[in-house]
Amino acid sequence: MSGLFLAGLCIMAMIGCAIPQPPYRAVYEDPVNFVRLEIDDSVLPEWPPGHHTHPMTFTVEYVKQILNGMSVREHRIWLQRKFQGEAPLVPVFKPEEVELLAPQITEAFAEAKYNERVTFYLSQPQTSVKRVITTGGMYARDAELHVILGNWQFVYGIPTYGMIYDRRYPMRPTAAKGFDLLFKPEEAVIKQQSSIWDTLLANNKDELVIDTTKIVPAEPVSLALP
Repeated sequence: MSGLFLAGLCIMAMIGCAIPQPPYRAVYEDPVNFVRLEIDDSVLPEWPPGHHTHPMTFTVEYVKQILNGMSVREHRIWLQRKFQGEAPLVPVFKPEEVELLAPQITEAFAEAKYNERVTFYLSQPQTSVKRVITTGGMYARDAELHVILGNWQFVYGIPTYGMIYDRRYPMRPTAAKGFDLLFKPEEAVIKQQSSIWDTLLANNKDELVIDTTKIVPAEPVSLALP
């Protein structure tokens, strides 16, 4: 039985390793963090209306304003809110994380192509097999900036075999999210339609669509692709 069990583990590991990693270009990378440009396979070359508006010019200060405007709170259903009220708001990024990410994200948007999105990965090693991660991605469509938070302050257990998913897929959650993603100023947020299942699984508020024309004083300027 032990031999069959080990063989099964090997097969699972081989299957996991066979899953391709999305093609990417590194903009910044250190041993525990990165900012990348990843191919968005949902963007079709033959369908220009679906292309991202990249490259895009932002200032570093403008990106800091975006990052500092993002916050999360624990997702609570209506019954919890009735008895406990809303959970407190917590900034998505610490000040030192904003300082690290802002110039790299600015550079990434300046280099991005119409079929790429900017992804980020932040981690804080806890032990040799555990780390706390915050991950996600962004892309621009005309004046709309889309921000997806895949994981926030999630304790990720590094597997002893198989694929390490958190670094390969920064825009995908490694577990049920359980948080709502918010932004200030609120008038800059474009509300999105959500299904009842997204609401029940706390997935309806993990993506922000920001109207960049309603954020002052900075405004981005799109650049035409050569």
